[in-house]
Amino acid sequence: MAKGILRAKAKAKGDNTLVKIMAKHAMETGNRKDKSGKKIPAKYIQTLSVAHNGKTVMEANMGPAVSKNPYMAFTFVGGAKGDELQMTWTENTGSTATETAKIK
Repeated sequence: MAKGILRAKAKAKGDNTLVKIMAKHAMETGNRKDKSGKKIPAKYIQTLSVAHNGKTVMEANMGPAVSKNPYMAFTFVGGAKGDELQMTWTENTGSTATETAKIK
């Protein structure tokens, strides 16, 4: 299980919170070959879920067509300075982790 692959910025403005997330991940499709000609196994983020105070505010289902180091931005209603977001991702290999980010 990788740790710390998500880079997130969250900023509260009025009643809304703007969240920007970049995942530092190779997002291997399983179709590329290495220098010796062997296929590189598929390894990509399958799901990414973001929760605020236990409530899911964004959920993304991804696949092998998503580019390396995917970037996402979204806005949700709610959130205040100092609150925490819980970001949970799962790979197609079964690896999973939860990371947090503070709202500024």
